Amino acid sequence: MPVRTLTLDGFRSYEHLEITFGSGPHVVVGRNAAGKTNLVEALVVLSTGRSHRSSADPELVRWGADFARSSATVESDGRTEELEVVVHTRGSGARKRVRVNGVNRRAAALQPILRTVLFAPEDMLLIVGSPSLRRNLLDALVAQREPTAAAVMSTYQRTLTQRNSLLRRIREEEAGRAELTYWTHAIIEHGSRILDWRHEALAAVARPLAQAHREIAPEETELRLHYSSNVEPGPGESNERALRRRLGETADKEVWNGATLVGPHRDDLVFVSGERELTEFASRGQQRTAILALKLAELDVLTELDGRPPLLLLDDVFSELDPVRRAHLVHRIGELPQAIVTTTTPDDLDPALVAASTLWHVEPGSVTLEASA
Repeated sequence: MPVRTLTLDGFRSYEHLEITFGSGPHVVVGRNAAGKTNLVEALVVLSTGRSHRSSADPELVRWGADFARSSATVESDGRTEELEVVVHTRGSGARKRVRVNGVNRRAAALQPILRTVLFAPEDMLLIVGSPSLRRNLLDALVAQREPTAAAVMSTYQRTLTQRNSLLRRIREEEAGRAELTYWTHAIIEHGSRILDWRHEALAAVARPLAQAHREIAPEETELRLHYSSNVEPGPGESNERALRRRLGETADKEVWNGATLVGPHRDDLVFVSGERELTEFASRGQQRTAILALKLAELDVLTELDGRPPLLLLDDVFSELDPVRRAHLVHRIGELPQAIVTTTTPDDLDPALVAASTLWHVEPGSVTLEASA
């Protein structure tokens, strides 16, 4: 699913930009804050309908502009598809419009056309950072495998907000427990689907993760992911039944705390090597190896969906990897129909990758072609 053109209007640092991409790797060079990550972000928005850097859509809009538009033409199954995401800030609040081939669609319609795997500097915190980072990574993979997942996750979050608000009102004796029935049912319905999807995604990624890790670090014990949940089903129990049971068990405590205490929003993803969690012993090098292996496994899992490799986006991460891991990543990039790599200096990259790439130079507000392979 190569991207052929990318057009930005009022998007972050770009007043107007048009780029034509060819196949193979593209290296985008520029100093910090020049706008390299903004290009990557625009492609993520065109893939998912939202930014990976901010949950506030108005932040995408260039200062002084009324809207931010990102659009692209993408080759998909022998066809050329046109994708567009526009965020308007004129008037009260922000409005977002998603179009596919000129027709208004939901954001979920984007990912089957433009799947992406993003490797960004913040991913280096995956293992030791907040559980929300790991949940978001897993949910992003789920959303690319299951077209309806993004809408269900959004509904779950809104339901969770409403239920927590009601729990606080019950605690303050401003409402009765009978009102909880509707919101509890909704939490069970949507939360159990999210749990099912997460477990299915982890099952799909297990083999390619172990294989990628073995190739990168054959001297280390096998890497796997463990789903840590406070909704553990008993023998023969579905996630739906387990969630219903756990909500019943914690009902009084939830009222006391004014919050929903069990569900997918409280779960975590644990990296395990051998029988130990990586957070207990792993060096920074071992952590980076695990994260790189997970990104490569994502590539494999998404490719297996329909035989089309996703677009790999590497945002200034080569400097975080040692020569062995860089070489492995360069090899995988060479197997892909298209990849986009950003860096502050080509010196951080493998010379063979630079030689095989189309080079772009970024200055604030502009991108110019330096050379082609």
